[in-house]
Order: sequence, then structure tokens, then C-alpha cells
Amino acid sequence: MSFQEIKGTLPAGSYYFSGNEAVAEGAIAAGCRYYAGYPITPSSEIMERIAVRFKEVGGVFMQMEDELASICSVIGAVWAGAKAMTATSGPGFSLMQEAIGYAAITETPLVVVDIQRAGPGTGQATRVGSGDYMQAKWGSHGDYQVIALSPWSVQEMYEHSIEAFNLAEQYRVPVFVMGEEAVAHLRERLEVQATVRVFNRVKKHGTPPFGTDSMDGVPPMPAFGEGERLLVTGSTHDEFGIRKTDDPRAHARLVERINNKILANRGKIANTESWYLDGAEVVVVAYGFTARSALFAVELLRKTGKRAGLLRLKTIWPFPEEAIRDVGRSARKVLVPEMNRGQILGEVMKYARCEVSGLNQTNGEIIHPQRIVREVEAVL
Repeated sequence: MSFQEIKGTLPAGSYYFSGNEAVAEGAIAAGCRYYAGYPITPSSEIMERIAVRFKEVGGVFMQMEDELASICSVIGAVWAGAKAMTATSGPGFSLMQEAIGYAAITETPLVVVDIQRAGPGTGQATRVGSGDYMQAKWGSHGDYQVIALSPWSVQEMYEHSIEAFNLAEQYRVPVFVMGEEAVAHLRERLEVQATVRVFNRVKKHGTPPFGTDSMDGVPPMPAFGEGERLLVTGSTHDEFGIRKTDDPRAHARLVERINNKILANRGKIANTESWYLDGAEVVVVAYGFTARSALFAVELLRKTGKRAGLLRLKTIWPFPEEAIRDVGRSARKVLVPEMNRGQILGEVMKYARCEVSGLNQTNGEIIHPQRIVREVEAVL
């Protein structure tokens, strides 16, 4: 393993940051030194802060002409040896999808922060939504895996940004921080530690960059200029990067490995948090900003004697199916509140062997705790 404890880039202590500012600081703390992006509401403050802070930490900032150029520039920077990221929202995330597929098949470790807003289309650029989770998983064509994190606080916008870089480097995969407008523009206290635990890129001279016999399925990753014979192609390739577009065995081997390196490590990657699950008759499964409303609602219900609990999904992809199975075995009913039309509801229904219902809201507003309370009471 290549984890290392390093000195943080901010003095330890308490800060009053917005979620977007916290993302920028988390990325810098994790070692991000290249950012390419295009301004888009409600993520623009990430780029604005990085443009200033990179001057202080020796990073390189590039404002690109659009989101296609942004993510392609990030891919190039990663193969030049940098830890790199971009941030976007809605339409910009859509434009990035082809390059995300390229990053997946070339096993390029990068971070994309998607600050979700009310869609589809241009939608309501300044309002909140959670409608990009299926796009994060299935936005590009073919079979591949990504990792997607769902922060619910300014603290987690900082911590998940660090974790995103660690996971990207550890598994050589695109990682998404799926924030929402509500948490991106929320201001609250952030606690910063003196040191940061980071994962440094694994390198091993003379080994194939796209194949490995190791149990985790993740090959070491060289950079251009380090003396390796390096070919990087989005076409099917063998372990040395040589194109094999007519070889069915090469394609099957490549696709199987880039999927299995995530799925086989699902237990290490997927992360949840729970409250009041012991004896809970109804469990609310929530994520992102909606989980804040859900926790408040569950605590209100508990005060009135209702046996409600909360399972919060901190990781959406790979989906924490075992945690959902456990809830489905113990609870009588599950409620899934979402600021979309039920994108994660279907995933919960796959694994929870009990009655599952959704609470959906797509009006550009957060889901109020009292609405969750009323829904749980109706279910009970």
C-alpha cells in the first residue's frame, strides 16, 4: 500500500467555509496540483478558489473553452504525472461522458466534482437537485465501473474530496464527488487536521501499465517521460497498451478486469452510516443533503415513540448492497426520499426484501423534514 501521512496545506483548526470552498481545500490537501475547468453554476466557486490557491501551493490552473476540453486536459495531466480534477454541474457533466468512458478504459485516476442542480437540460441552474446519480454510473457507453461519493455536509465536502483522490489513485478509476447545490452553497464549520492521509500513485519500472496478476487487479501506473514504453489508447488493448480491436479474448480480459477491480473490492469501498436501526420498524434510506432532513425527521419520530431509523449512503457507486440487504431483513418497511424521480429507489428495491416506497421531489427545493415525518407516519 502507498498511504502516507503528510502535513496539511491549511493550518489545523476551525474554518467557516462553504461546501465549494471546502472541496477546493480538500483537493489541494490531497495533492491535486492541476485543475482544468469551465465556470458553471452552482460549482463555479470551486474553480474560483482553486485559481487563487494554486498560486500559493504551486499548482497549475487552466480555464478551458468548455467541459469537453476540461476533462480531456485533466486526463492528459494525469498521464503527465499529476493528481488532477475538474468540477462541473448538469449540462457540463453530460458533455464529459465520452471522456469519462475513455478514462475508465485507460484506467486514468481523476476526480470530477458534480454539483447537482435541478434538471433536465438547463433546468434551474441556481436550484437544488439530485438527478445525476444514474448518469454518474451509466453516462458513458459500455461496461465499466466508477466510484461515486455523496457528501452531506461542508465537513464531508472536504473529507470526500481527499477520499476521492485516494480512491482514484488506489484503484486507477474516475471518482465522482456528487455534491448538491444545497451543500455546495451551505456555510458551516469545518474542522481541519494538521495532517492528511493520502495515497500516492504506485509505480514499478518495467511492468505492463494495463495488466497485472495482483489480487486487487490494479496495475502500477507510469507517466510519460519516465522511460517506459507507454501507449494510451481508448481502443481495446493488451497489458502493454497495444491495440487489439479484433481480439475477443483481449477485450473480454480487459473489460472483466476493469470491472472486477472495483466490484471485488466493493466491501472496502462502499460506506454507510446508521442511526437507530436496532428495532427500527421503518428505515429511511437517504443520501446527500436529503439525509440531513431524514436524520432530523427520524429523531422527531423517535421522540413520539415511532420506531424509525436511518441508513445514510455515503457511497452510491459501487452500491452498498449488503447494508441494504441487512436493513431489508430487519425492517418491515423502507422509505427512500430523493430530490429526483426515484433513481436510488430502484437500487434499494433490488436488495431489500421488504416493502420499499419512495418519496420524490423535483421542485428545486430541499425535502423538508416534516414531509418525511408525515410519510413515515403514513407508512406506519
